[in-house]
This record gives sequence, structure tokens and C-alpha cells, in this order.
Amino acid sequence: MADDKSAVIAELDLTKARWQRPDGGEPRPGEVALAFVPHTDGQVYVAMRQDDTTLVFTPTEWDAFVKGTKKGEFDQPW
Repeated sequence: MADDKSAVIAELDLTKARWQRPDGGEPRPGEVALAFVPHTDGQVYVAMRQDDTTLVFTPTEWDAFVKGTKKGEFDQPW
């Protein structure tokens, strides 16, 4: 089943997002920042921004990402 969230992404107001960086300081090139963005559908989506690119994750996608990270799925070597 494909996850079609294009309509949700278009409706998210990222201008009011509170971006969080790992060190809490000023952003540096290449650094990733996260924002938890509520939507009118009652869900909170996770936006991840690096430089000029922003990705949006559904709660289910974010949960799978966090669990995979804890299991070491993204550890090197690739």
C-alpha cells in the first residue's frame, strides 16, 4: 500500500515550525534539524530539514525510522 501524503504535505504550515538542532545553536551547513508539526487531521508529522531540502514523515514512518535506528539498521558499513 503506497503512502500518499502529498495532500497533507501541501497543507502543513512549516513557516511556524520550531526547528530543533542537535546542539541547539545556530544552524551549520549540512546539519539536520527536526520539527514536530501538527496537522488538522489530528496527527503530528515530523519534518526533517537539511540545507534547502525538507522531508516529511508520517507518525508511522517516523516510528519505523526510530525503531530501525535503535536496532542499528543504519549503522555503517553499508
